[in-house]
Amino acid sequence: MKKLFALAAIAAAAVGAHAQDFPAGKTVTLVVPFAAGGPTDRVARDLAEAMQKTLGTTIVVDNTAGAGSSIGTAKVARANPDGYTLLLNHIGMSTMPALYRKLPFNVETDFEYLGMVNEVPMTLIGKPGLPANNYKELTTWISANKGKINLGNAGLGAASHLCGLLFQSALKVEMTPVPYKGTAPAIADLLGGQIDLLCDQTTNTTSQIEAKKVKAYAVTTSKRLTTPALKDLPTLDESGLKGFEVTIWHGVYAPKGTPAPVLKKLNDAIKAAMKDPGFIQREEALGAVITTDKRTEPAEHKKFVSSEIAKWGPIIKAAGVYAD
Repeated sequence: MKKLFALAAIAAAAVGAHAQDFPAGKTVTLVVPFAAGGPTDRVARDLAEAMQKTLGTTIVVDNTAGAGSSIGTAKVARANPDGYTLLLNHIGMSTMPALYRKLPFNVETDFEYLGMVNEVPMTLIGKPGLPANNYKELTTWISANKGKINLGNAGLGAASHLCGLLFQSALKVEMTPVPYKGTAPAIADLLGGQIDLLCDQTTNTTSQIEAKKVKAYAVTTSKRLTTPALKDLPTLDESGLKGFEVTIWHGVYAPKGTPAPVLKKLNDAIKAAMKDPGFIQREEALGAVITTDKRTEPAEHKKFVSSEIAKWGPIIKAAGVYAD
């Protein structure tokens, strides 16, 4: 028995020493559960570049896409809990529990929460030939065309899909969902008039709005945006959909059981990145808002995700949307 206690003590001491030395020059992998080139991938690469300065080691981005981000998320849940494999995911962390009948992980218990990074606003836009020129006219047009409206999205669980569900729920109007394999083809069909409406991230819509290629109706934040191309757009809340707010937030996670000293170093690196001028500039160029509130703390990050799970679960279930 004494030998067992001695071995356990030695093992614990070894883990503690390893944690204190982290990252010890070893490469850290940041898993992005989406394809390269998309908004979340760009956030991850910006974050990796900024965190490297604090950690003093290389962070490589690993794109493991598929199944609404659940494949890449599962990869991190199964990874060795040593701090060398991390996950950057968006709002999907709060919607997967309702979207998927069976997941190989539990969002709330199988991860260590490391802090939120940013939030990306969304915009409600329409096809060029749509007769409504403002949000009030849009609601009149929607009322007159019930059962005929096509609402595009970038696929099951995508930001545009979630925003569309919440918009229909708030209006108490059903529209025909038209899913695409990504935002690019959805916007292409919106420009061509094949679909009527789309609610998507500013990272994908601002240039189209600025060029006046689409009709822009509202933003999904609680306050108006200051971006020049979007500053005149009302919020959906002020337009009559009280309490309507959707932002696509990003957070960082580690496998459950990662040593506390390692988590502290990683959280410190994330907080330092939030103040890095280069990171701030690149994120603002994407239309993202850097997280500066208490959600950069692991406990508050986790509390926020739990509240988002509670928010989206009933909406998704009421819509009868599931993925096997």
